[in-house]
Amino acid sequence: MRFSLKFYHCLVSVMVLLPALCYSQYYFVRSRATYYGSPDCLGTPTGACGFGEYGRTANDANVAGVSRLYRNGSGCGACYQVRCTNPQLCTDHGVDIVATDYGEGDNTDFILSPRAYARMARSDTAAQLFAYGVVDVEYQRIPCTYGGYNFRFKLHENSRYPDYMAIVFFYLPGTTEIISVEICQGNCNEATYPMRRAYGSVFDIANPPSGAIGLKIRFRRSAGLTWVQAPNVIPSNWKAGVIYESDMQLD
Repeated sequence: MRFSLKFYHCLVSVMVLLPALCYSQYYFVRSRATYYGSPDCLGTPTGACGFGEYGRTANDANVAGVSRLYRNGSGCGACYQVRCTNPQLCTDHGVDIVATDYGEGDNTDFILSPRAYARMARSDTAAQLFAYGVVDVEYQRIPCTYGGYNFRFKLHENSRYPDYMAIVFFYLPGTTEIISVEICQGNCNEATYPMRRAYGSVFDIANPPSGAIGLKIRFRRSAGLTWVQAPNVIPSNWKAGVIYESDMQLD
């Protein structure tokens, strides 16, 4: 049996495109979503990602707790488009959210802030949507965009100079995820010291090196795993609670 030339070219095209289709993050997945109680309809500053106040107001408070997508903390800060599947109640686009917490519901992947949950509804159907409590949704991973902000990290309030350092990372662009973090002295020309993922997006280390400190961060991006280095980004006299901005090229 002989294949036609046209069929052969079609087969080759499918084989070339198949890996990209299999690994693409941009497709909708069926799931369920609910919402949590909040007196101001915003997020929570005590979420399991460790974002603090940023977790309450990030993305105009369109935030969510996630369960399977939490992935031991590496899913913190990921962005998703979530839309309910009831066209009488919900818009076609739904809402774009940031994962800022861990949360499990009634077979749900998302526990949305009240503001985010309402954003799925049409202009006059929010009350009906809230009455359902849990709704069928579909979601897809989307790139995070933060106009005017670069990648940032904060020395967590629990840090104690000079004996204990904890760092929380936020404003991750695109579909970047942090896999591991190491610190080093100055320009990172010598030894590096692995940090522990304490929880969520918080990494810590006891007895960090003295002097100015650099970071080496292992990221997962759509193109695969990569290391990015930022020398001398933390001053020698570092203090808990201070936020630093980096010009690391992550996306």
